[in-house]
Amino acid sequence: MVAGLAEQSSPTPEAGHGSPDPSVALLALRDTFPPEISLSFSVESRSSRRRNSQLQEAARKKLWGLGSDDRGVCALFKELSARLVCMQAHEDRFLLTFKTLEEVWKFSTYLTLGYVGSCLEQLLFAQEFWLDCALVEDTELRVTMDEEHLATIYMDLLLQEGNFFSRAVPGAWKSEQEGEEGLQLCRNELIHVKSVGQDSRWEGMSLLTGQRGVVPVTALQPIAQPFYQWFLKNYAVSFGVSQEISGTSSQAIVKGRCIATKDHRGAAWDELSFSKGDPIEIIGFFIPGLPWFVGKSLSTGSIGFVPTQHVNPEACEPLGKGFVFLSEEEKSPILHVPCNGDEQHFVTLLGELAHTDITSVYRLAGFEPTAAFPQVPPVLQSWEEINDWATSSTSELSSPGSETAPATLDDVLLDKLDDLDYPKFFIDLNAGHMDDADVFDPMLTFLNQDSFVPSFQSFYDLSFSFLHSTFYGFSDEDELVLYLETSRNWAKRTHSVWAHVRLCFLLGKLCIKKVKLSQARVYFEEAMSVLDRGFGDLPLLAALHVSLASIYLKQNMKHKFSSLLGKTVTLLVCLPGRSFSWENELELLLYILRESIAVGNAPLEARVCFLIVKLFLQLGRTEEVLPFLEHLQCLSITWLGPGTRSGPLDAAATLGYLYDKKCLPNIALASVRSFVPSSAKGTPTPIWRAGFILQNASKLLGKQLDRSSIPAVACLYLKQALQFCCDSRAVAMQRTLCAVLSRMFLQHGLLHGAVCYAARAAALGRLLGEEEAFESSLSLGWLHLLQQQPGLARAILQGMASKTQGGAVHNLLAMALSGEGRIQEAAENFLRALHKAKEMGSRRNQAVALANLGQLSLSCGATQLAELYLLWAVRLFAELQGHQELDMELAQVLLWLAQAMVDRQRMEDAKLCYELALGFGLKWQNLRGQLHVTERLCHFYSRVCPNLQACITYHEHWASLAQQLQDRELEGNARQALSQLYQALGTPEALRQSLDCTKQCLRIFIDLEEAARAAEAWLQAGKLYYLLQEDELVEMYFQAGIQTALKGDNFSLAMDLYEKAGDTFFNGSRSRARAVEFYRGGAVPLARKLKATQTELRLFNKLAELQISLQGYEKALEFATLAARLSLRDEQDASSYFLLALAAATELGDQELQALLRAKLGAIPRAPGGPEGTPGCATDRPRWLSEGGHVV
Repeated sequence: MVAGLAEQSSPTPEAGHGSPDPSVALLALRDTFPPEISLSFSVESRSSRRRNSQLQEAARKKLWGLGSDDRGVCALFKELSARLVCMQAHEDRFLLTFKTLEEVWKFSTYLTLGYVGSCLEQLLFAQEFWLDCALVEDTELRVTMDEEHLATIYMDLLLQEGNFFSRAVPGAWKSEQEGEEGLQLCRNELIHVKSVGQDSRWEGMSLLTGQRGVVPVTALQPIAQPFYQWFLKNYAVSFGVSQEISGTSSQAIVKGRCIATKDHRGAAWDELSFSKGDPIEIIGFFIPGLPWFVGKSLSTGSIGFVPTQHVNPEACEPLGKGFVFLSEEEKSPILHVPCNGDEQHFVTLLGELAHTDITSVYRLAGFEPTAAFPQVPPVLQSWEEINDWATSSTSELSSPGSETAPATLDDVLLDKLDDLDYPKFFIDLNAGHMDDADVFDPMLTFLNQDSFVPSFQSFYDLSFSFLHSTFYGFSDEDELVLYLETSRNWAKRTHSVWAHVRLCFLLGKLCIKKVKLSQARVYFEEAMSVLDRGFGDLPLLAALHVSLASIYLKQNMKHKFSSLLGKTVTLLVCLPGRSFSWENELELLLYILRESIAVGNAPLEARVCFLIVKLFLQLGRTEEVLPFLEHLQCLSITWLGPGTRSGPLDAAATLGYLYDKKCLPNIALASVRSFVPSSAKGTPTPIWRAGFILQNASKLLGKQLDRSSIPAVACLYLKQALQFCCDSRAVAMQRTLCAVLSRMFLQHGLLHGAVCYAARAAALGRLLGEEEAFESSLSLGWLHLLQQQPGLARAILQGMASKTQGGAVHNLLAMALSGEGRIQEAAENFLRALHKAKEMGSRRNQAVALANLGQLSLSCGATQLAELYLLWAVRLFAELQGHQELDMELAQVLLWLAQAMVDRQRMEDAKLCYELALGFGLKWQNLRGQLHVTERLCHFYSRVCPNLQACITYHEHWASLAQQLQDRELEGNARQALSQLYQALGTPEALRQSLDCTKQCLRIFIDLEEAARAAEAWLQAGKLYYLLQEDELVEMYFQAGIQTALKGDNFSLAMDLYEKAGDTFFNGSRSRARAVEFYRGGAVPLARKLKATQTELRLFNKLAELQISLQGYEKALEFATLAARLSLRDEQDASSYFLLALAAATELGDQELQALLRAKLGAIPRAPGGPEGTPGCATDRPRWLSEGGHVV
């Protein structure tokens, strides 16, 4: 909707992205669509071009778990300028609405640029996804929205505002205006309309003529592109469209040669004369719709302005495939200026992330506070492979980030003038010298050159650098003005035309600097009047025209401005690489952009928009440049040519920089992720991109970027930066990036990847020096220990221990030896590490060594010795409190000490240690640390030292932590356990709490689409309602659980649920007869279907007992007989069921049946006879009654 260009020909409306049907009546817009609009998403594979069902399901589950009030979701849509109504996870969509024109404009811009989908990827994909780089590259989250609906919402908001720009619909109002004073309009003319309180007629003003009048609403076709509406309102001018520029059906800006189609004799010195058929070379660009271009006659060699209507440009060469509006040279440095200073910053940042203290600070055995450890995977690469890879690298130590960034903007935009041997002139205001022509002769000679030389460049730049590069010896600018005035007079006298023109230009620039525009105009007009041959110095000719036209526009001199505009536009936009000479050129560019929109000249619009962005960036006005740069990027994307993958301009890096400055981290991250670094000089490198992504991803996570929290979303971009450094043979930076990647994989529990990159870092370290090799190898050994590969760790560490007596090496070597079961050697190395720490005076290392000795003793069953070492370590750690890392290490030591206390049956001391450890996690708000300790406390109070109330308290905290970590599965497990604990209390209040926990579990399991667990939660809720004596809800919850199982064709689960539902009534004190329908009507048919004989037998057993207790003896006899048939293979079971049937027959008084049953019992060896005291009653309970049933 926002990315379209103005119409390409007069009859067509704007070819905007998502433009509404022009035939839609404005007054009926509000009834066409609802105010809400859906945004759907689909996760697709780029390679197969199909939906990735697994990732789609994962994204849906994440969405289920977030909720519409989630802080991250709300922050994201606020950034995207949309209002979230609700999330419909089951349909993979969001429901949005918009209240302002700006909201629609911004959101549609982000939609066109592809940022909405990228932002949703950042929201919905788990950390594990980002660590699989092949999957990341192959995956795209596509978003779809009804563009007509969005455009209609925008039109409705325009109507509500009652103040907008529109096109005239030709012929729509002529019949209605007869006899009335209406506004006379041309076809597709641009009109500014306002509501005057009448639905059918509005007040309009023509941008072409400035006339005002009444316009019928049926004659209006509002401009659909929000950027145009915003721009035309915010950058108005005092007079209308000049008609110097026309619309065009061509989209191509061309260069090269063209052929004259008719004879032409120039009316002024600056116009080229030529004959029909003459070849003319285009100087710069030929832009369709402009009245002139600068050309060179190949037959005469003359240069001048050429009327575009007098040549045929068909033979010319387009600037590139598709819609290209700038030269190759213009792409790289200018648009990336804001990013240049950050390159070195990110190199330093990556170095800080890669830094490790492993050579000086001991590690606790098996403890890495920022990592989780899964099962041990195989080693990725052998040492032979690593060594082969390393030797193929080079020892060249260059680094892409070693060159310092430019100190100022001018260093990027201009040549460093001080480095060149340019002439300088001393300003001597001695009265005797002012009348001496010889004094001024050197400067006049220099300025009178008839062509451009590099030393003139300083005259035309924005920074007035000629004040220091060309002149010196003056105390203030007034002295320079006096000197230049005198020089101008001498140039007049000596008829030095070029010197005269250049001096007038410099004097005019100095007047502009002091905002004396009228005086500047006089100088510029004088220069233009004497100039009779200007194409030798095109920058001078362009600067004069542009400066003078800017003053005419500023001073509202419409006639003079219009007469100069045609050629000025050509010099301003058709000469690539031209330097801006004045800040007020911006107003001229904005005017031309307005004209190009009004007439629908798409090539000119794109070219001018590019120049506006370029000037804004050079002026440092980054707050104002964003809408124009977004529009320019939209133009690039919308008009991609066939076969082209990217537009003519990739401004994603600059946009990311600007979004970051505006505190929009989601969009900044999405923008820079889409940026593709090029090899062009001055453009941001993959290192810049990786650093930027790391920094902004941390902002999204609400964390400070440091070594303990490296966002996984940066993984792919760090790998690409690593490949860039490999290609450029920057070994030091390669090692840095390998270390960062190793730490990232470690933090996310992927030791396999962590070891791989640590091995690469170690190989690179050997190329750099002993210190780097030692550090990287020690890190690799530590990772092998965490991966439970003590043999590999020992192979690395033993060689290092033989070369150095460093305590850090002995500490790690001891862990490796312990892992191999070499306890004595491990203890000796821990003691060596302890003594070394004492020698160095490091109390922290002493504490760690003692703790490791305690843990070693604990693993050997020496609990008393373990307690001694661990208590000693705790005392030392307590003296060092104050840093999070130290306190979390202390918490781990306290857990070991708690285990030692448990082993020695000192439960109160163990309890204190556990709770102190939790306290340190709470102190630093370390959620993972708290979770680890809380799980231990839950186990302690449930199994080791049972305390139901304390167990409930810590399970509550466990559930709360899971919720804060957004781990829905963990939260479901915690609340399920909590429900059982509350139920065990048995009080009505506790049962109500248990029910609440069960319902929360149910919501979570439904969100996670875990049907089996959801079905069991439905059943559990029904049981709790039975215990709470709210019988009207019991069966409803039972049936919901059973139907959930049946929907998933899980018949085994459904059978169990039927039986458990029946058991609730069977074992209860109320409504026991309701068990029959669940047993007989539900469980038994499923048991037969599944051929679950034992279950069927158990069910008939329960049914027989239930019927006897309910005095339904005939039914009891039936079920007992069925049970007996099922159990004929087991004589003891059969005799029990025949006894049960005999008891039922006795109650019925059926003598014949009793005789038959006694005969069957008699036929079973060792079967008990009938009871002596009470004939026909079974005295023994069958086995199926052994689990607490009622005695028959």
